[in-house]
Amino acid sequence: MRLSSWLVALSLFAAQLVPLDQAGFERMVEVHRGKVVLVDFWATWCDPCREELPKLVSLQKKLAFELITVSADEPEQEGAANALLEREHVLEPRYIKRSDDDQAFIDAVDKKWSGALPALFLYDRKGVRIGSFIGESDPAEIESAIRKALR
Repeated sequence: MRLSSWLVALSLFAAQLVPLDQAGFERMVEVHRGKVVLVDFWATWCDPCREELPKLVSLQKKLAFELITVSADEPEQEGAANALLEREHVLEPRYIKRSDDDQAFIDAVDKKWSGALPALFLYDRKGVRIGSFIGESDPAEIESAIRKALR
């Protein structure tokens, strides 16, 4: 098997982005009860999102919490989104927002959220949202909030 054929075959086994609507988001939070969870809403076209992602991956390695990524990219950008997650060694689960009603999805996450990216939502072990970081956020503040939730 040629190297290029092998790489194509290997890419078929790469993690794929799972479509997520508002009901799926609520189920996803429920499934992760018992763990501290940081949900990262991001997009490939968002420079601050791409800059923040490797910092979140490093923080996840440093602390014991679940990092869940949700791409806000359009369907035609899904390949680029998945490639970025692979390159940054982001663990699963990995989602991509798919909703017929973007505002309903945003409201399901947080009625105070405008939909601006990047957006991080921190959940405690009971599945209660205990923190939000919208836009470019101070990594030290994010780490402090996660450490507090892990106590």
